[in-house]
Amino acid sequence: MTTKKRALIFIGGAGPTFDLCKPFLDKPDLVIAADSGLLRCEAFGFSPDWIVGDMDSLGDLSRLSSYPKDRVLQYPVDKDYTDTELALNLAWDQGCTDITLIGGGGGRTDHLLAITALFDRPRAPNRWCTETELVSLVDHELTLSLPTDTLVSVFPAGSGPWDADSRGLQWPLRGLSWFRGFFGLSNRVTTSPCSVYACAGRFLVMVPLEAFLEIS
Repeated sequence: MTTKKRALIFIGGAGPTFDLCKPFLDKPDLVIAADSGLLRCEAFGFSPDWIVGDMDSLGDLSRLSSYPKDRVLQYPVDKDYTDTELALNLAWDQGCTDITLIGGGGGRTDHLLAITALFDRPRAPNRWCTETELVSLVDHELTLSLPTDTLVSVFPAGSGPWDADSRGLQWPLRGLSWFRGFFGLSNRVTTSPCSVYACAGRFLVMVPLEAFLEIS
């Protein structure tokens, strides 16, 4: 059985508190800070293995001096990839197959949409802890233990066709017609654990992070 190599990527912008995303921080094999994501990375008690980006939002660059120079990959501001893309490519180059993004909310809407668009690519992150939600990419099955009445929203991702099924949700996903621009918003958990199945294509499933506090 192949063991997945797990990476945490801390990115700039608004993000969750430590307590909200604690269930997704356990024992990473690799920690990467993208630009000002370094601030949250350090605040969460991690020392990053790599720091990447143009550092235009980091502020005090002197804090980089406490890390080995060969682990700080600084790029020009004018470049072909976002800091998040650079961090993702580095994680994949290091052999990681399970990647969690942390942060990236607030600020410019184009930055937010750019992160969301990453999940449409053939090679994509596995999950994203925003300021208040967990966004999970489902290409087969996602099963979560969540309190009753937790909101669950589902969006098609990547290329179609799409087909989905579910268990433990108030409004079943089976038989729905999915296409670009379609979504299932504010479904509710009726039975825990609940599951979303990607029978064809891939889906993004969004649930509030605070729901995991209620079951911890």
